[in-house]
Amino acid sequence: MLKHIRTILYATDLSNTSAYAFRYAACLSKALDARLHILHAVEPMSEEARMTLTAFITDPTAREDALRRRMETARRLLDERQETFWAQMTPEEMVLRDQVDEIEVIEGFAAEAILRRAESLPADMILMGSHAHGISHTFLGTVAKRVLRRARVPTLIVPYATD
Repeated sequence: MLKHIRTILYATDLSNTSAYAFRYAACLSKALDARLHILHAVEPMSEEARMTLTAFITDPTAREDALRRRMETARRLLDERQETFWAQMTPEEMVLRDQVDEIEVIEGFAAEAILRRAESLPADMILMGSHAHGISHTFLGTVAKRVLRRARVPTLIVPYATD
């Protein structure tokens, strides 16, 4: 017998096309009566970026504030995307919002962060979107491949909508 899917981890890159994959995540969670956990991973700053930050912001407290604001900005963008998404829903579709259990922003490399969070929740399924083309396709393609290769739970990759 297959394991019942109780928790879906939806990983978003906050791209303009991510709403399409989120709709799948919300509808699937409703159909399965599963909780939906939304995750965005903010990549750690490179060593070069940290050195530049140190060179231009010499006060350690101000540097820490700048790093904290980075996470806050990602959280604000995620919240704004969520509000925009829900504002477009019909009253009947608004029941999907009840499936959302938590919205989380963490620092880490995307694939590793997704896999760690899937294990710690624990998630019964991972859902994420892919892009149609361009540089983002290469990056997200790499993230999706890494997650697919190492995930211990079913993983659904939603292709970019062309219509």
